[in-house]
Amino acid sequence: MERRIHAMAATRPLDRTHAATLFADVSARPKERLLVGIAGAGGSGKTALLDRLEETYRASGIPVSRDHGHVDPAGRAAPSAVLVDDAHRLGETDLGRLHSLVEGHHIDLVIAYRSSPLTPALDKLVRALERHRPQVLLDPLDRGDVEARIAAVTGAPVPAALVADVLETTGGMAWLVARTLAAVRREGNAVLLDPHGMDGVAQHLGRDLQRVDPGLRQVLLSLAAGFDSAEVEPPWPDFAGHTIDELVDEARTAGLLLPDGRLIPLVRQALISTMPRFRLRSLQRTLVDGYVATGCALDGVARDLARSGVRDIRVARTLEQAGDDALGADPARALKLYDEAKAAGADGLRLAARRAQAALADGDLEGAGRTVDGLLALEDPPDAERAANAAAAVWSRRGLLNRGADVYRWLGPARAGESSPLAAVALIGVGDLAGARTMLGAAAPPGSPTLPSVASALMGQGSLDAVEGRSHEALSALVRASDTLTAAGVHAPLPEQPAVLAALVAFHCGKPGTAESILAAALAGGQGGAAVRPRLLLLQAWSQMLLDRPERARAHIAEATRDEHLVTPRDKLFLHALSVGLARRTDDLPALVHAWRQARDYQMHVVADLYCLLPLGELAVAGARLRDGALLQPQLEEAWAVLGRLGDPPLWSLPLHWYSVQAALLAERPQDLAPHAAALVRAAAQDGPVSRLASRLATAGKVWVAVLAGEADVAAVVSAANGLASAGLAWDGARLAGHAAARVDDRRDMNRLLSCARELRRGVRPAAGGSPEASGPPTWPETPAAATPANTAPSEGVLSPRERDVARLVLQGKTYREIGETMFISPRTAEHHIARIRSRLGAATRTELLDRLRLVLDTEGSDAGTNDGGDAEAGSR
Repeated sequence: MERRIHAMAATRPLDRTHAATLFADVSARPKERLLVGIAGAGGSGKTALLDRLEETYRASGIPVSRDHGHVDPAGRAAPSAVLVDDAHRLGETDLGRLHSLVEGHHIDLVIAYRSSPLTPALDKLVRALERHRPQVLLDPLDRGDVEARIAAVTGAPVPAALVADVLETTGGMAWLVARTLAAVRREGNAVLLDPHGMDGVAQHLGRDLQRVDPGLRQVLLSLAAGFDSAEVEPPWPDFAGHTIDELVDEARTAGLLLPDGRLIPLVRQALISTMPRFRLRSLQRTLVDGYVATGCALDGVARDLARSGVRDIRVARTLEQAGDDALGADPARALKLYDEAKAAGADGLRLAARRAQAALADGDLEGAGRTVDGLLALEDPPDAERAANAAAAVWSRRGLLNRGADVYRWLGPARAGESSPLAAVALIGVGDLAGARTMLGAAAPPGSPTLPSVASALMGQGSLDAVEGRSHEALSALVRASDTLTAAGVHAPLPEQPAVLAALVAFHCGKPGTAESILAAALAGGQGGAAVRPRLLLLQAWSQMLLDRPERARAHIAEATRDEHLVTPRDKLFLHALSVGLARRTDDLPALVHAWRQARDYQMHVVADLYCLLPLGELAVAGARLRDGALLQPQLEEAWAVLGRLGDPPLWSLPLHWYSVQAALLAERPQDLAPHAAALVRAAAQDGPVSRLASRLATAGKVWVAVLAGEADVAAVVSAANGLASAGLAWDGARLAGHAAARVDDRRDMNRLLSCARELRRGVRPAAGGSPEASGPPTWPETPAAATPANTAPSEGVLSPRERDVARLVLQGKTYREIGETMFISPRTAEHHIARIRSRLGAATRTELLDRLRLVLDTEGSDAGTNDGGDAEAGSR
């Protein structure tokens, strides 16, 4: 029977080190005899190794025999080598004959045997062989062995996950790996383990296992039912003098058990697939009864019982509790446990809110939404508070915070309990300040101050402080909330993460550096888990954009979008606004147009709320620059309505007023500018830290209007630009100084303004397409490039790095003035650069210049180089 079970093991290739060493010794035929024992469990490849050794002997012309019983060492036809399989089955007489071969003759002897238990006669023979050579122990296959065998069958690279799956299923036993290869198939370049094929493998194996001895089969069936733990005595009868330990040892040496005594998963599957249902369920009920009677927990066997189809409320409750324990830190595991609990008989409605929470934390927004939606349709759903939190979080991530607020209104203050502060966050986000205060006022008396409950309370208080004008208190409370939730390490359903709220308050206070540090700490601590990580990264990218570090911003964006299914609709609004903002700040017009088109179409998928004012403001400026902002107006009107319902709180409204000022300037609509300028002036007249930000923005707006009117006061411009930089808007300040420099006549004034612009953007220089890249120390020259002596020019046809930057802007069709504004040089200096480039390249006409620039810069056919009607030679416009 065991020959039948293990037959396929002989088909595997043998390339392990010990086998290769034996083959080499036989081929070399050294003077020393080859006397060695080969030990291993059933199906570990002992027979295959002997077969290969026999082939090697015969290929070397050496007589070899597999029949030790007819070997006459004194005869003329005596073989030079004897190979013996299954030596553990031999009696004392045969083993004694083999022992005499070791002691008295010049014959090679290789025996293969099960590693345990050894009879006294076999142990004596093994010890005699070990005096000549250590035994060869055939251990289970490792990853490299399994990968090699799959590759030999498929002829294709093998995925690491497939190798791990086969190892887990087979325990690395060679005979089971050989059988599993029948279920491996190749589809194109992919190598897969066919589930239907594995079912067939299990069925065939199960039929083979039906023929083992009754005592051994009873042991195997009991282990398959779950009796592989030391907690409960299995119902094993006494079989003809065989003890339980003897039967377990036999199963282990037959290659059916793992070293710790558990069944190999494929063997378990095979036994269950062929065991009568009534027999299996009877054994499993006995197992559960035994655990309960002895007071042992079912944790170790509950999952296997549920997976095999057991429906028992005791098993279900065990799995439910295990899911609760895993819910906070390992939502993927919790979701599986809840599903298994439901399969074992747990109430699906009682589990629904927890399953939704786990799915949400695991990044399955759609699954969480479907689960909680059915639950909230009930008149009196169980676990209503948790269900409301999950539903509100789903709506928020969809970009529909207003619906999340509706969920909390439906829940009501009486049922909100410890979730009242979270309800307040959602209600404040949609402008319902009265509702938020009601929720906070009706909050349940605080119980034990757990980390999540403390974080929740701080979030509610910080959100209220932010709209009531207490910006310092708001930021402090939200930072503490973020630290506390990170320390808790739980993935709770929230309308917004505390790190995001804290970062948004910092942004609105003009402190992008503070926001960066808050977000960095949250990311390092894993706040919210993998499902929340993209949002934190996108906010981190926003801080880098404001700090004028575009390459770092793009790196954060790339990391955030690596797993696209985790980027929620709410996050995509920030993602599109970042693309627009980076293109605008790097003067990349083609990229700006492309990003704007995507953002313009996408913004209809979300509803404006308090926590998305920054991306809406950025999009408003881009729309004004491209004369295409009409589609954004409904969103902006809703944003202003939210602020209006909150009493136009300065902390939240100032940045949007500033964005609106810029949009009005770009659109050349002075009538749109007035209300926002007035709002900035009013806010500047108030007391408090936000008034300082308002004062800087109001002053900058006034100076910018004067600059556009041709009345650039150099001292006022420099002061306003530095004020913007101190408010976290260094790029805006540099742009203001650059615009002013292009509009003054005095060379000293122009140099002073350009120096101010360079200082505000130190560490950044234009790259391809005018895009700034981080470059460490300042690279801008302190004097215009026109002062470079002619005799230091590079050889003909070679451009300096500075001239290459100018050349790229020429190919984009920029005028002298636009080149000067982009690079913070004067239009006259830009003209001088272009004249030198023409001279170096030997271009007599405009067309020749463009063609040669394309060749030099390797930009042939680029969109940027197709604007023949607007190149820098057209002069300043």
